[in-house]
Amino acid sequence: MNDLPMVLNRDRALKEELLARRIGKKISEARASFWEYEKLKFPGFFKESRPHLKLLALKLQDLVDGKIKLNDGRTCKKLMLNLPPRFGKSFTLTNFCTWVFGERPETKIATVSYNEIMSGEFSRHVRDTIDEEKIELHRIIYSDIFPNVKIKAGDSAKQKWSLEGTHFSYLGTSFGGTFTGMGCDIGVIDDPIKNVEEALNDLVLEKQWDWYRNTYLQRLEEGAIQIINMTRWSTKDLCGKILELEGDDWHIVKLKALDEETGEMLCPDLLSFETYLDKTKPGKMAPEIVRANFHQEPVDIKGKLYKEFKTYDPTARMSFDEIIAYGDTADEGNCYLCNIIAGVKAGEAYVLDVYYTQEGMEITEPETARRLHNFKVNTAIIESNNGGRGFARNVERLLWQTYKNGNVNVQWFHQGDNKEARILSNSTYVMNHIYFPADWATRWPDYYFAMNSYQRTGKNKYTDGPDATTGISEIMNRKFSGLHVNKKIVSKNQLGVF
Repeated sequence: MNDLPMVLNRDRALKEELLARRIGKKISEARASFWEYEKLKFPGFFKESRPHLKLLALKLQDLVDGKIKLNDGRTCKKLMLNLPPRFGKSFTLTNFCTWVFGERPETKIATVSYNEIMSGEFSRHVRDTIDEEKIELHRIIYSDIFPNVKIKAGDSAKQKWSLEGTHFSYLGTSFGGTFTGMGCDIGVIDDPIKNVEEALNDLVLEKQWDWYRNTYLQRLEEGAIQIINMTRWSTKDLCGKILELEGDDWHIVKLKALDEETGEMLCPDLLSFETYLDKTKPGKMAPEIVRANFHQEPVDIKGKLYKEFKTYDPTARMSFDEIIAYGDTADEGNCYLCNIIAGVKAGEAYVLDVYYTQEGMEITEPETARRLHNFKVNTAIIESNNGGRGFARNVERLLWQTYKNGNVNVQWFHQGDNKEARILSNSTYVMNHIYFPADWATRWPDYYFAMNSYQRTGKNKYTDGPDATTGISEIMNRKFSGLHVNKKIVSKNQLGVF
């Protein structure tokens, strides 16, 4: 009797059983591990030989699992990814959304992209991955890994849809786009800046910042996770502004295309050293674009005028020899009034208050008077250019009428010197002898950004903050002695303690 067919059938069955076990093991691993999921779904791109992709996958899973801790021991809910272009950042994030839905189908996710086209592509990839139908028998698709997760029938629009058993699951939108009537548990912002022209366009950056603060943040549920993925372009981009205000709340993954100390490339598969050299040849790509794209160094960081600022503990009790103020009124519709009050002690200036606003004079005149009174200012110098004299006289009048305060020596003068030259020539003094409260980034964020982004050369949109700060240094250097400024030292009980 010929037993060969039976033996062959038994071998075939054994092989199929072994294959089924291997597949079952991989599926089980993919459910438990986002990195294993990516390797199983897209093995041609996600490989162990690309360790930066594995790092991203592990960081994202640790984020949703609550395993990333901040320096003070709190659980991190905010992740910032800064990597070069074309290194799989967005691909990873779309996969992450699908994996999260498999693990936690009740999760609500919103993604924000550069424009409606990009947000549609992001959304489509997420939706179509979940909704994929099996064509090849041995090819593993999403439903093999997460069989109970399905797009709700009749609710699968490209940019807003739900999973079965939920009211709302996913929204893909853009900056300035629709984001109303819904909240999210995970918010993903993906590459909001298109190019260097936008990166250096203050209006674009301000619009993104305003939408982030006033729209996006309002749609995050309590305890929501935030993920921002972008190449760093500017110190005033979304990452830059967020880090200045709440950097301690974020975990940052910052990877450069080339480690300049070791000469090692981040991922030679995706960008070889030879290709890097070719792309960055002089004349092919501007040096500042190279630093932004491949090294995550904002294009405006090298040209910053003020390299560092001295700070002091604002909770410390300090008495001062004198309280001074310098005011620069807004001379155009889009300019800022900037009035700075500083305490003088042992030849150093300690900034106590900054009034930095675009409000009209009907608001700024009484508010400036209130601040000069409350901080017991001795000398207030105000530029008289473009209505500044009338502003100064009204502030002086309000000090007496409202507060019966005749102790503030309000002086005004015409500023005829070149503004940029003044700011430049006094910059060293500002960095060495003017102290700011340690929390000045959150106290006066607009002023803080104006000071930290002012460029040594080139066009600066707003100069009012650096200009008024320069005025404080000029008072300290007795530039205004010809104005008969009252320099008397008053007693500490008159000055008060700050």
